[in-house]
Amino acid sequence: MDAVLRQSKAMCPFLKKASPATLRALSTSTRPQTSPCGGTISKLQLLGQRCPVMGKALAIQSARVGRAPVSSATTVAAGIRHHSVSSKPGRARIHTTRSQEARAVDTSVFPRESVQFPPAVHVNRKANAPGEHRGANGKFDYNGFYQRELDKKHKDKSYRYFNNINRLAKEFPQAHGAKREERVTVWCSNDYLGMGRNPQVLQQMHETLDEYGAGAGGTRNISGHNKHAVELEGTIAKLHSKEAALVFSSCYVANDATLATLGSKLPDCVILSDSLNHASMIQGIRHSGTNKIVFKHNDLEDLEAKLASLPIDVPKIIAFESVYSMCGSIGPIEGICDLADKYGAITFLDEVHAVGMYGPSGAGVAEHLDFEAHRQGKPQGTIMDRIDIITGTLGKAYGCVGGYIAGSAKLVDMIRSLAPGFIFTTSLPPATMAGARAAIEYQMGYNGDRRLQQLHTRAVKEALDARDIPVIPNPSHIVPILVGNAELAKQASDMLLNDYQIYVQSINYPTVPVGQERLRITPTPGHTKEYRDQLVDAVDEIWSKLGIKRTSEWAAEGGFIGVGEAGIGAQDPLWTDEQLGIDQEVAKEIKKTKPANGFMETLLERENLGKAVSTTA
Repeated sequence: MDAVLRQSKAMCPFLKKASPATLRALSTSTRPQTSPCGGTISKLQLLGQRCPVMGKALAIQSARVGRAPVSSATTVAAGIRHHSVSSKPGRARIHTTRSQEARAVDTSVFPRESVQFPPAVHVNRKANAPGEHRGANGKFDYNGFYQRELDKKHKDKSYRYFNNINRLAKEFPQAHGAKREERVTVWCSNDYLGMGRNPQVLQQMHETLDEYGAGAGGTRNISGHNKHAVELEGTIAKLHSKEAALVFSSCYVANDATLATLGSKLPDCVILSDSLNHASMIQGIRHSGTNKIVFKHNDLEDLEAKLASLPIDVPKIIAFESVYSMCGSIGPIEGICDLADKYGAITFLDEVHAVGMYGPSGAGVAEHLDFEAHRQGKPQGTIMDRIDIITGTLGKAYGCVGGYIAGSAKLVDMIRSLAPGFIFTTSLPPATMAGARAAIEYQMGYNGDRRLQQLHTRAVKEALDARDIPVIPNPSHIVPILVGNAELAKQASDMLLNDYQIYVQSINYPTVPVGQERLRITPTPGHTKEYRDQLVDAVDEIWSKLGIKRTSEWAAEGGFIGVGEAGIGAQDPLWTDEQLGIDQEVAKEIKKTKPANGFMETLLERENLGKAVSTTA
C-alpha cells in the first residue's frame, strides 16, 4: 500500500505534500454528502475530483454507473456535481467556500476502451427493504417503520413520556397539571434560582413587550438586529470578562454552530472531546466533518497522552464542560488550560449548568475557581481569562431562553459571519433578550439566591444520605439519585407524581448509559423545609415499595459509579463554608449537639429565626 502511495505522490502534484497516514485517513473518513454512485464520498475522492486527470476519470465512471449519458464534458461534470442548484453559469451554491480551480477538463484523458468500469449496480429490493417495510401496494411503509422504531423504545423502557406541568410564577416551585386544581411540586427544573418568576425580570419583559412587540421580525442580518441584542451581548461579555459575545436561539445551537464552523474552517483541525460531553457538542463536532478524539471523562492523563500524539502545529480544540448535568461532576478546568498551553490547543468550555450558579458574579465555575480575584474585580490572569471560548445559556439559572458564546472579538466576528446556525435563525424576541439581560445584571449584583440554593442542596443530600438513599457523590448543585434500572426509574417517577404530587423526571438511555438510570433532583431557593421533608419521605417510601437498592446494598456489591464505593464518600462542595458566609463558631456549636434534623436543617432554621427576629425588631 505504501509503495503505491509513494508512486502516486511522485506523479500527482495534489499528493506530493501528503503522508501515507494522511492519505489513509482521507480515504476512510467520509463527508455528509451523497455520492452519485450511492453511499458517501471520501475526502480523497473530493480531492480527486479537482484533479485535471483523476477528475475526468471519476466523472466518466460516475456517469457510467449512474446510467447518465456521457455526451460532453459538461454532462460529465454534472455527473460529479449531481444536483446543481441552477443551470445558469456563474451561480454558486449557498455554502460554496472551497477553491474551484481544479475541475474536469474538456478533452478526453483515456480511451474509453482502456478504462475498466464496475458493472451497473442493481438494487436488491428484498435485501434492502424487507417485506415488513413494504405496504400492500409494494411501496415503503413509512408509518409502519415509525411504529416499529417506537416499539423498540417501549421495549427497552427508554421511551420518553412528557408530563403536562405548568409552573406557577407566583407560587414556584408549585405547578399544576393538565387541570389547574392538580397541584404538584417541581423538583427537577433547571430554573435553578427561580429567576423565571423574578419581579425585576418580569417587569422588564412586560415593558419591552408593550413597546416593541412579540417578535424580532427576522434574522439578525435582515431585521432582527436591535438594541436589545447589542445590550445583552455587551452584558454577557462583561460577565465573562471577554471582548465580545454572540447570542443564539439556544445553547444547543451555539455549541453546534460554533464547533461545526471552527472544525470545518481550521485546517486539519482535531477536536478533543470529553466522553460525557453534551449532545450539542457531539453534534457540532459531527457537523464539522473534522477529526475527533474522545478522552476519558475528566482524565487529564488520558487527555495529555492524546494531545501528545498530535503534531504541535495542528489546530486543536479541547471541548469540555464545567458542570456535567447528569452526574454533577466538575471539569478540571485549570489542568485543561495548562495542557492547552503546552500543546498549542484552544479551550471550548460549556458553562451551561454553572452560569448564574457559581462565582461572585455568577459567571460560572471558571470564575469561582478564582473567587477572591473576581470579587475584587481583577480578572486578568485568572482561569476564566485563560479560557478561549465560553458558552452558556439564558434558559436555566437566568430563567429565560437562549444561548451564547463569549470570547475574543475576532472569534465572535468569525462565527457571526460564517455560522449557518446563527445567520439563518430568527433573532430572539426583544422582550426575551431584555429579560435575560435583567436577570444577568441582577445576579451579577446579588448572590443571595445561589447561596440559598447551595444550602438547600446540602440539606437535601444530607437528608437522603441519612435514609440510605443512593446519591451519586459530586461537589455541585445536582442531586442524582441512582436507580440502575430503566423500568424502576420510570415507576419511581410515576409514583412520585401520582401518589405524592412531586414531579421528578426519570433519566434513562440515551441521556445516561443503560444500567445507570436515575432520578435527577435540583433544589432551588424556594424548596424550603416543608418541601424537602415531603420529598425525602416520599423517596424513602418508594424505595421500600419497589425494592430499589440503597447505598448499603450497592456497597455490599462493591459499589457503582461512586455510590457505595470504598474510599469514596461525600465530596466537598465547590462552594466553601467561607464563601457561603457560614459562621464557623455557630457551625461547631451545632455539630456538638448532633441535632436530629441534621446539621444543615438546623443551620437553616437558625438563619430563618435570625431573619424573623431582625424583621420584627
